[in-house]
Amino acid sequence: MLLLRPPGVYPPQGDTRLLASCVRRERLDASGEVLDLCTGTGAVALVAARTGARVTAVDLSARAVLTAWLNTRLHLRRIRLRRGDLLAPVAGRRFDLITANPPYVPVGPGAGAAGRGAALAWDAGRDGRLVLDRICRSAPGLLTTGGVLLLVQSSLADVPATLALLRAAGLRTAVAARRRQAFGPVMTARAALFERLGLIRPGEREEELVVVRGVRER
Repeated sequence: MLLLRPPGVYPPQGDTRLLASCVRRERLDASGEVLDLCTGTGAVALVAARTGARVTAVDLSARAVLTAWLNTRLHLRRIRLRRGDLLAPVAGRRFDLITANPPYVPVGPGAGAAGRGAALAWDAGRDGRLVLDRICRSAPGLLTTGGVLLLVQSSLADVPATLALLRAAGLRTAVAARRRQAFGPVMTARAALFERLGLIRPGEREEELVVVRGVRER
């Protein structure tokens, strides 16, 4: 898919493609309401919009929201775009599908709470769970009965913690997809830190991407 991606906006990568593949497997039609969190370029939102579903996409970055708007025009899709902090712009609404590709890269102890500028798209606190935990605790409450949450993250950011939080929030959970890939530039630059933290073995330069699927059954 051709997408505009100016500097400072998270580019579609392996995690984007893995999440998009899971979206394509969901049963969506014109009656469906979809929320895409941390939309970036709008790539995943556009995949959902192709089904005819009504899609809302949210990002904290004004540049990302503008980029997603331009991409919706490029692909002739109608998507509601909102700038804001995760679920704040859609408070009180309910969705049949919520997708999220949040920041999940650990920054280690003493490195600050989260990234700034372009790093806001990937830095996620000392253990990589700064945004993941917030989504796990708050997104389930916005799902309709039978609604689905699809959340992509790295294995370095504690997948079992994601599964446990979503189960505690009342969702039936499973790992919907996995893919191993070589570190990109951001992860490679942090490899020595990850080794010190025990997140990877010495010399290891791969991560596993995981899509967690949660379903609200009642």
